[in-house]
Amino acid sequence: MGGLKVESARNLVLALLAEAGDSAAPSETTRIFRDFAAAHADCCERSCVPGHFTGSAWVVSADGERALLLHHRKLDIWVQPGGHADGDGDLAAVALREAEEETGLPGLRIEGGVFDLDRHAIPARGSDPGHFHYDVRFVVRAGAHEGFVVNEESHALAWVPVRDIAGDPHADESVRRMARKWLRID
Repeated sequence: MGGLKVESARNLVLALLAEAGDSAAPSETTRIFRDFAAAHADCCERSCVPGHFTGSAWVVSADGERALLLHHRKLDIWVQPGGHADGDGDLAAVALREAEEETGLPGLRIEGGVFDLDRHAIPARGSDPGHFHYDVRFVVRAGAHEGFVVNEESHALAWVPVRDIAGDPHADESVRRMARKWLRID
């Protein structure tokens, strides 16, 4: 039974990547994501040692002018909310769940399909070996209520003007890339 669930999760990821085509990232990045999923039936499980899929949320304010970033406790950088798929191949649902858990914001909603793809290295930590996160990112729009709640996974959260993120040379490159993309579509 577990094998069917794992295969089903991978098939959902492959279908999502096929639907996104090259609209979310350069074709080479998309190919790397597809090849990884095709080669690893357990690509949505943390136990997949070379890496695994994650889902994250480019959370924007109702007016689209600001993005909600969190100061990640383990990585010590400002990034978008997101997390492990933990066997769930519905990465949009993963992104939405993680955004809700990590921000405490009510009324969040996914907009559109895959917004961005980013593969990044995660350093070894304790008994966990270094590995890659194959992060599939979605736009998540906040409602009228913007009061967030900081949880144990972050030091802080902040609404930041998207234009400021796009121009900040100290911001994480993938976060700057999403800001630049957002400014072109919103």
